[in-house]
Amino acid sequence: MTTVKELFDEMPSSFDRDAAAEIKAVIQFDITGEGGGLFCVTIDRGELSIVEGAHDEPDLTISAAAQDYIDIGTGELNEQLAFMTGRITARGDTRLAMKMPSIFKR
Repeated sequence: MTTVKELFDEMPSSFDRDAAAEIKAVIQFDITGEGGGLFCVTIDRGELSIVEGAHDEPDLTISAAAQDYIDIGTGELNEQLAFMTGRITARGDTRLAMKMPSIFKR
């Protein structure tokens, strides 16, 4: 079974540097429930860094239950459907949230 931590560990392999070339942002992931955690993803003009923990002033905060996040990450749950049904929420720069599928390819 895939874990939330494994999904974040694999995130660099799905990162599209070209799609993120003009982006400078901090994205906080608040993954709740068993197996969840806080993850801070920083995109700096095509460079990516990921650390566990919270950021004081993220540009975007994405929240989801651990199993929902896993289901999105493994393709079992469509991310647009998850947003529309409230299973995943975004606060802050929602335009950045809409760019995420082009920045992180499956």
